[in-house]
Amino acid sequence: MNAPPAPGPAARRVVVTGGTRGIGRAVALAFARSGARIAVVHRTDGEPARKLSAELSAAGGSPVLVRADVTSVDGARLVADTVRDRFGGVDVLVNNVGVDGHAAFENLAETEWHRVMDHNATSAYLVTHALVGLLADGASVVNVGASVALRGRPFGVHYSASKAALVGFTRALAKELGGRGIRVNTVAPGATETEPGAGPPPAVARRIAGLTALGRLGRPEDVAGAVLYLAGDSAAYVTGVTLEVDGGI
Repeated sequence: MNAPPAPGPAARRVVVTGGTRGIGRAVALAFARSGARIAVVHRTDGEPARKLSAELSAAGGSPVLVRADVTSVDGARLVADTVRDRFGGVDVLVNNVGVDGHAAFENLAETEWHRVMDHNATSAYLVTHALVGLLADGASVVNVGASVALRGRPFGVHYSASKAALVGFTRALAKELGGRGIRVNTVAPGATETEPGAGPPPAVARRIAGLTALGRLGRPEDVAGAVLYLAGDSAAYVTGVTLEVDGGI
């Protein structure tokens, strides 16, 4: 039996975690500009959250900002309760919460391992698990991973492992939810300058850019474009994939 078609872009109810900075912010704004109804999850209040709220409002609609720690069960439940009350359901879920980590493996502390795994992998499980009953038939889940998950990064074993976990999570969940027409995919950005001055040191940035086919680092908007593609009708037969957005490195 065929699943019902997904709603048009303007009718979509979209949830973006980690949405006040960098890639998450670009994703939220891109969906808002398409006319979607947006719920953005953030951990702390402050200027980034206030600024994003104003920008989303200017783009149209009434954005919902949810302050929650989605590395915890209670935080994920708060997101689900809020979205249920405000939207009634979800058409697109973007699991974007993530942190970086740098440490030689021999010095990698257990607390640091869990910090990175909890943010990058466990949060995707907790939020998706809390929202799975609210996902409409034909909905889309997009996880934000990293291209190093497929190659590995020295001094980032925990980071590489946490992002690699999303690849398996995506492949398996796509098979479980496919009967409802729900698609599950991952975007895997390469080195991305998520905020002005927040990228690698200039010398490292130049070296990485020189390794890419396109000769530059990624931008949040590059990743947002891939997310919108995977969430949209043009990708109606795309599920279980990891789409690298790395400039051809």
